[in-house]
Amino acid sequence: MDKIEIIATATFGLEAVVADELKNLGYENLKVENGRVSFAAGMEALCRCNLWLRTADRVRVKIGEFKAETFDELFEQTKALPWHDWLPADAEFPVTGKSVKSKLFSVSDCQAIVKKAVVEKMKQKYQVSWFEENGPLYPIEVALLNDTATLTIDTSGSGLHKRGYRVTGSYAPLKETLAAALVLLSRWRPDTELIDPLCGSGTIPIEAALIGQNIAPGMNREFISEHWPVITRKDWRNARKETHDAAHFDLPLHIRGTDIDEHVLKIARENSTEAGFEDQIHFQRMPLAELSSAKKYGKIICNPPYGERLGSMEEITALYREMGQVFTKLDTWSFYILTAYEGFEKLFGKKASKKRKLYNGDIKVDYYQYFGPRPPRKKEGLPAAGDL
Repeated sequence: MDKIEIIATATFGLEAVVADELKNLGYENLKVENGRVSFAAGMEALCRCNLWLRTADRVRVKIGEFKAETFDELFEQTKALPWHDWLPADAEFPVTGKSVKSKLFSVSDCQAIVKKAVVEKMKQKYQVSWFEENGPLYPIEVALLNDTATLTIDTSGSGLHKRGYRVTGSYAPLKETLAAALVLLSRWRPDTELIDPLCGSGTIPIEAALIGQNIAPGMNREFISEHWPVITRKDWRNARKETHDAAHFDLPLHIRGTDIDEHVLKIARENSTEAGFEDQIHFQRMPLAELSSAKKYGKIICNPPYGERLGSMEEITALYREMGQVFTKLDTWSFYILTAYEGFEKLFGKKASKKRKLYNGDIKVDYYQYFGPRPPRKKEGLPAAGDL
């Protein structure tokens, strides 16, 4: 197969960030839609995208797409697809599904029909009547939207947010993919100080460190497609070698995480150590009121509690007022704050330079961006975070 169609799925609001990541990886002619970015590339792209994408949820390969308004249409057109190009005779291929604004609204029936169609196609190919399904895993998804069925196979396995460094979490941990997006959207560079003054279990500082040293987020984990015969071991070897060659492990970082809760700081230190940043990220117990820095320029990125999961509203409104008083003392810094509280700007005391709508799980949130003055450009620049 010279070119395959690949879909990088994304949380709503992050599609453009995922598209930027794919462009930085060298992929072109991207199609950006709600919840996904699709493009055509060679088989090696499945390896590279799984290893490198920081803000995507999963990497899927598209097997086919067609109009389906009846179960017969769904069965026959699914059966016509080249499943044998991907699935060996011993493949394990569970089917999941979803349906939005489609005549075929029974997801369980759609899943059963797709499973039966794939089995019938496999029977034709392998000339057997029963499949043990005791080999590599190929999770198939049938997604129906406006009567169009899209059939894909997940190449990632566990979601891409599972980097492998999170030993445990705090009460409401921020997803790693969203934390990485907050850092990328801030345009932070590793020669600039970054502080998360409400760091919790340390996800934002750790994701920033991975970005700063250009470490691929999937470097230290496995993907189910590594066990697929259709992707060569050479492709995976080359992709993993690229991640090691591109990393700047010795690049100094200026990242701090502070919090008032010693328990979550203990978790943050454990996670940071597991990620390999024990000596690069400084975690410290500190009340927000004591936040300061000797650096003239820097960025604050944080995900404060906003009442949906943590904290009473009285505590939260008091916190936001305090954030405004403390942050604005760093008058040459930039601030990036994620919250679902719609009256944030009023409590903070200043209108954001820019506001971006995102989702934290199923909670609609806004990313308030306060831009400080641009630091003077250095003559000798560092490698741009994310460059390969």
